[in-house]
Amino acid sequence: MPTALLSVYDKSGIVEFARSLVELGWDLLSSGGTARVLAEAGLTVTDVAERTGSPAMLGHRVVTLHPAVHGGLLADLDDPDHRADLDRYGIEPIALAVVNLYPFAADPGVELIDVGGPAMVRAAAKNHAHVGVVVDPGDYDVVLDDLRRLGALSDGTRRALARRAFAATAAYDAAIVAWFDSRDASTGEPPSVLPTSIVVVADMVQPLRYGENPHQAGARYRFAGATSWWDTAEQLGGKELSYLNVFDAEAAWKLAHRIDRRPGEVACVIVKHANPCGVAVAGNVAEAYRLANACDPVSAFGGIVAVTGTVTGPMAEALGEVFTEVLVAPEVDEDARRVLQTKRNLRVLRAQVPDGTGLDMRSVDGGLLVQQADVVSIDRRDWRIVSAAQPDEALWDDVIVAWQVCAAVSSNAIVLVKDRQALGIGAGQQNRLDSARIAVGRAAGRAAGGVAASDAFFPFRDGLDAVAAAGVHAVVQPGGSVRDAEVIAAADEHGIALIFTGQRHFRH
Repeated sequence: MPTALLSVYDKSGIVEFARSLVELGWDLLSSGGTARVLAEAGLTVTDVAERTGSPAMLGHRVVTLHPAVHGGLLADLDDPDHRADLDRYGIEPIALAVVNLYPFAADPGVELIDVGGPAMVRAAAKNHAHVGVVVDPGDYDVVLDDLRRLGALSDGTRRALARRAFAATAAYDAAIVAWFDSRDASTGEPPSVLPTSIVVVADMVQPLRYGENPHQAGARYRFAGATSWWDTAEQLGGKELSYLNVFDAEAAWKLAHRIDRRPGEVACVIVKHANPCGVAVAGNVAEAYRLANACDPVSAFGGIVAVTGTVTGPMAEALGEVFTEVLVAPEVDEDARRVLQTKRNLRVLRAQVPDGTGLDMRSVDGGLLVQQADVVSIDRRDWRIVSAAQPDEALWDDVIVAWQVCAAVSSNAIVLVKDRQALGIGAGQQNRLDSARIAVGRAAGRAAGGVAASDAFFPFRDGLDAVAAAGVHAVVQPGGSVRDAEVIAAADEHGIALIFTGQRHFRH
């Protein structure tokens, strides 16, 4: 009779699976807690210690690391020398290994670094021509289906299971490396520099309608051991998401939660082609959406909307008048659902707060560009007022919102804000002057008395002159140009308060 080795941390379904194997004529070999669970269920099982002649030792660190186990998993039964070794040392072949690993990612630590489990998984997967390996209880039915129909696992099933097994051990090791990299070895604090290597293992978790264009395939992958708001997001309506829906929804949802707001206030962000085209803070969700949409209603057509408060009927009514691809919110009330369910093309996502930490990665030929996440500081103690004019205290709320929005806009970025409503956004131009002119044009006179933000310094005074034409009372920018004195003089000529943050926020 063929032998199945069962050694699992996740014991869901293992008794039923083992019972089915026995009914199909298999012998069971197991260890520790798995053997105990099977025996308590009335199944006949041989303990690994009986097979090896060695008890578990070193606090259960050494149990299955023995030739009687690994010889049985690695034997090539088509090789006469291998068969001779099995006979010489009294080793019985193992035809199926059912192994899942200690849950390291759930509670990282040295004692949850599994050694015996990955060793068995890799051995069985290497010898997949003769051994089936199961690392996921979700594959139990696949295995039993083959055994019932064919009497054995097909070549294709064994190969597919082996591929999943190597992916599992790769992901496991990647999680361990990430844990080591997550804290500085000497201080225990988050590292201040990038790791010397990055192990990237990701699973496809969400097939998408298509990529950036319909002729491109697209999917969302999740890094091994990672979680995100996407994993708990619930789609309440609309068709499948596309690549750009996910890309833009990510940008909108993160920016909405970055915007500074007081208790009871709601932020609304509208994103189009990865750039915000509307941002506002208000006392209720309908007003926040109305103000955000008013920034640039032409660009808002076909955009992604994110709000930090519960979507209400009045907001849904207003949203229904504008073609929108995706709506992201923490909750949608019943009145809003009745309105939104008539919008068959609108994807509605109920989502939790995003994390927004981790490394920023982009692909380049043959590898990755990697950087730390861009953290936007709004600590005024680190900023300098370099002009003769001083910003009124009432302007500071607009300064902070403008600076936070500007950091999320493609460079060169210029943002005009008044009463915490974005009124003009200039994005992605090859020169800062054109971005300023675009922002001022879109504001159309509404930003008078407000604030302008620039993600990097003005290289010449012409950029500041351009935003001054909008009638703003303050400008916030990093400073650091060789012509800062020229720009400061321009601010003084216009009577504008000029604030240097000392930190640039390019975004490409």
